Amino acid sequence: MSLLKEQYNQYVSHLQKIQDINSTLALLHWDNEVHASAKGAQLRGQQIATLSATVHEWAINEELGDLLKTLYDNRHELSENEAKNVELSLVLYNTERKLPTEFVMAFSKAKTNAFHAWIKARKAKDYALFKPELQVIVDLLKQKAEFIGYQDHPYNALINEFEKGATVAQLDVLFGDVRKQLVAFAKEIREKGTPSKKNFLHRHYDKKKQWDFGLELLKQMGYDFEAGRQDISEHPFTTAFSANDVRITTSIKEDNPIEMIGGCLHEGGHALYEMGLQLKYYGLPLGMPTSIGIHESQSRLWENQVGMSWFYWQANFSRMQDFFPTALGDITLKQFYKAINQIEPNYLRTIADEIHYHLHILIRYEIEKGLLDGSYDVETLEEVWNQKYKEFLDLDVPHATYGILQDVHWAEGLFGYFPTYSLGSFYAAQFYAKAKKDMPELEQEIAKGNMQSLLDWLRHHIHQHGQKYTSEELCHRITGEGLNLKYFMDYARQKYAEIYDLKAEFFNQV
Repeated sequence: MSLLKEQYNQYVSHLQKIQDINSTLALLHWDNEVHASAKGAQLRGQQIATLSATVHEWAINEELGDLLKTLYDNRHELSENEAKNVELSLVLYNTERKLPTEFVMAFSKAKTNAFHAWIKARKAKDYALFKPELQVIVDLLKQKAEFIGYQDHPYNALINEFEKGATVAQLDVLFGDVRKQLVAFAKEIREKGTPSKKNFLHRHYDKKKQWDFGLELLKQMGYDFEAGRQDISEHPFTTAFSANDVRITTSIKEDNPIEMIGGCLHEGGHALYEMGLQLKYYGLPLGMPTSIGIHESQSRLWENQVGMSWFYWQANFSRMQDFFPTALGDITLKQFYKAINQIEPNYLRTIADEIHYHLHILIRYEIEKGLLDGSYDVETLEEVWNQKYKEFLDLDVPHATYGILQDVHWAEGLFGYFPTYSLGSFYAAQFYAKAKKDMPELEQEIAKGNMQSLLDWLRHHIHQHGQKYTSEELCHRITGEGLNLKYFMDYARQKYAEIYDLKAEFFNQV
């Protein structure tokens, strides 16, 4: 064995040990949101902080730095994938070196405290109970931005963690187009009237039966229950320990089955991506997702392009009627499809329609930027939130749980994450358009309940590559161009014209 190969193996071993600890941390976080006792919160926070500091110390180890530099300088002697792993690891190493271990521990403890404060505040519908912990998070994020360094805007340092290369300047242009095109489009559609009554969606849907139906939908899309499991949590999420252990959660409301279905498909899409990563690259960049934006493209594609489609419900509506004969026995497939796809403003992001959803993201994007640059403050943030919902969606927020406390992201310190939801939706539309072009019979297969061809396509074009390509490089590789909002707008115009114009020929031909 050559010296360079031996050094590469040392590098792999080091990163896999880091991943082992990260997986243990992920298990603690998963337990924290699924099973853990409230009284154990303080010590659990300490345990998480200790392991976070250990990971950081391993990640900035000087021996690792020397090893990475040697490998990088001799990367021409490595294989293409080995050289890419080293290149990406060196970038991450240099970033991690900028964060003091004391900061990493403090931030970890703050997130644990903030999460439990958020849970209490949600139950009490009282933002004031969360406010002090959110202030700590915001102060630490400002420190983090300074440690990492940035150009033009502190938010750029945080965005880059989730979507490499994305900037405020770019996102301002994108969300400017969102505001310009989607607001007008939503208004145009709403003026056409209501396509179908949807009161039946708020009838009683038994929790246990919803759970069982959700499991069937997950199996149908290809989720491997021998490599994962589903649980209930306050806010649905996905946790991956390896490609062979990817766990998801959902939430169930007995008067809103679409929330459970959307949660299963969304988190199932995330899980399928993680399950499709190459296990041989465990702990290495090529064994990790491209970006959060691409990750969201997978969840949004399954949730919307597939799960909200006429073809999907051709396959699944009669089965849903079997589970809920009283609630759906007098409802036709056409009524159901139109009802679940109605366009109307809603103050909850997770159950927003596909068009208004991006206004929810726009609001969060503007608030996060403002908190980082001082335009907004934590003290008066609930007022800002409510004002923006009135301005953008013409809605009066009923209380904090359905308002500023509805998302867990800020409690987890995930500033810069929200824009990736919109990026993911737009990537999803572009990828799905290409998948249909590559597989003309795709939607007929979906109508038969066969999701395997789509999963295979996603595995081949996206999942297997890990971080080998940036989001834009991957998009170019798959579609021949960078991210283009046109695909989402074309998808939306076709879909909602069919629903709101009540084109009988559409339903007859499919």
